[in-house]
Amino acid sequence: MRRRTVLPSHHDDTEKGGGKPPQSRLCFLATLCVMFWVLIFYFHFSVLASDPEGQPVAVATEARIARDDLPFPVPGRVSDPALATEARISRDDLPFPVPDRVSDPALASPAIASDSEPPPVTTPKKKEEEEPPAVVHLEDAPPKEYPFQRALKTAENESDPCGGRYIYVHELPPRFNDDMLRECQRLSLWTNMCKFMSNDGLGPPLDNEDGVFSSTGWHATNQFAVDVIFGNRMKQYECLTNDSSIAAAVFVPFYAGFDVARYLWGYNISMRDAASHDLVDWLRKRPEWDVMGGRDHFLVGGRIAWDFRRLTDEESDWGNKLLFMPAAKNMSMLVVESSPWSANDFAVPYPTYFHPAKDADVFVWQDRMRNLERPWLFSFAGAPRPGDPMSIRGQLIDQCRTSNFCKLLECDLGESKCHSPSAIMKMFQSSLFCLQPQGDSYTRRSAFDSMLAGCIPVFFHPGSAYVQYTWHLPKNYTRYSVFIPEGGVRKGNVSIEGILRSIHPDVVKQMREEVINLIPRVIYADPRSKLETLKDAFDVSVGAIINKVTQMRRDIVSNSEDKDFIEENSWKYALLEEGQRTIGPHEWDPFFSKPKDKGADSSNSSVGAAKNSWKIEQGDQN
Repeated sequence: MRRRTVLPSHHDDTEKGGGKPPQSRLCFLATLCVMFWVLIFYFHFSVLASDPEGQPVAVATEARIARDDLPFPVPGRVSDPALATEARISRDDLPFPVPDRVSDPALASPAIASDSEPPPVTTPKKKEEEEPPAVVHLEDAPPKEYPFQRALKTAENESDPCGGRYIYVHELPPRFNDDMLRECQRLSLWTNMCKFMSNDGLGPPLDNEDGVFSSTGWHATNQFAVDVIFGNRMKQYECLTNDSSIAAAVFVPFYAGFDVARYLWGYNISMRDAASHDLVDWLRKRPEWDVMGGRDHFLVGGRIAWDFRRLTDEESDWGNKLLFMPAAKNMSMLVVESSPWSANDFAVPYPTYFHPAKDADVFVWQDRMRNLERPWLFSFAGAPRPGDPMSIRGQLIDQCRTSNFCKLLECDLGESKCHSPSAIMKMFQSSLFCLQPQGDSYTRRSAFDSMLAGCIPVFFHPGSAYVQYTWHLPKNYTRYSVFIPEGGVRKGNVSIEGILRSIHPDVVKQMREEVINLIPRVIYADPRSKLETLKDAFDVSVGAIINKVTQMRRDIVSNSEDKDFIEENSWKYALLEEGQRTIGPHEWDPFFSKPKDKGADSSNSSVGAAKNSWKIEQGDQN
């Protein structure tokens, strides 16, 4: 029997080879193993890790393998720097090509997907590639906001008739106003002011026995009653507001003139200054004050500015220091005579005897003044000042006495026709020109009485009107008045009659018409009513204050405030036309270059005039 042949097997081969697999198979397995671990180390150290300078490699461009998803353990980061350096394998050293960037999004995903998408990796820019910081240009910056800008915007509302005209009035404690009226007998040492407080400050009605006045609107008004007249007119102002944020200006109803008048004689400076200090303290605690530090506030003092400008704290010095108090200097104060060298007081007309209730009353009076016969070329009502060597009143009286064309009404401290409103107005109505020299101070009430009568005023000093009432009278003074410098009169080489007679009759007629047209602007209407279309002295003054504050606010917003303003030349600025700011030498410089007391803004003559103001209060027209 023959034996079956058996086929060879792997087991047999192993036995024959001493237990070793064939050479080719071992090399193949080793190569695969090496390649696998090369790939693992490459992706771990070159793709997933950052370089030594802290700049990460663009991982998104390579195939990513998540360590946790591998079926075998992978060593972590090599802590030894030397080993870590050796562990990195350059792409160029690999025995096979590695793509620079995977363009297919599908291929860019991890080779072995993880449960969640890893966060995106962003590559920060190098320092030289970083964007420069943004530059904010001034023209792109938001404009600065001011607390008064809402008030400025009201003027742009064309549908609001009060836009840009609102006035906010402080509600002062009664000690600053009403209490003074209740104690009216104390307001003047020489005059019982109580009768003048009737009819809202107009005084008692005047009799018209001589037929000099019109049928209505005439009162025996005290020349220092502007405080209460103005305050009562303000109560009728059509654009009052309780919202100070829209106010064009803020009114302070303090009776400053009445306050100082009651303490001018026989009281120490502490008493004279007490109410002013209290007022300032009260105002500075109000939120309305903080808006502009008081620069939008205004008040009225119906006396000459020198009564509020005491130069020293000597008991013998005159008046109080209201206009020298730092806070008060921010406010605007309306007085019947201002200081030419100060920026915070402004002149308003003295009150006359005429206070119309409606436009028709004014028109009737104006027509009457146009049609009057005026037999006298010029006239003068006043008393001499023998104790004042600079006064020209004596020369005026002498020239008037010797002229056949002049009407003279001599005044003294006793009973005279100068104290009669009827006698004074009758003389002015019969004259073409009325002489208006300085009074005890620059100004006098008589100038406004004469204009009310249609009489052309003749001034001898620019401080008597031209640099005072710039809100109410034309800056071109030749339209309504004649100016004769007092120096020539004082020396005796000027003939007033000759100058006035040389003016052509047609020119005289034009000047008189200008004066008559100015009547509404220099009178105060009845506070219990309101003129329909005409603007009286109150309306003109309030309008000027609003314009002043509004312009100041606009300058602040546009950063265009006048940094070169010289307060000592305030009178020059008042003469500039709208839009002008530059001043220079002026023909009137010699009139306002008088030496000043201790560097203050008041001249010796003005302080002396204030001390003599009792004569004005007693005589009322001198």
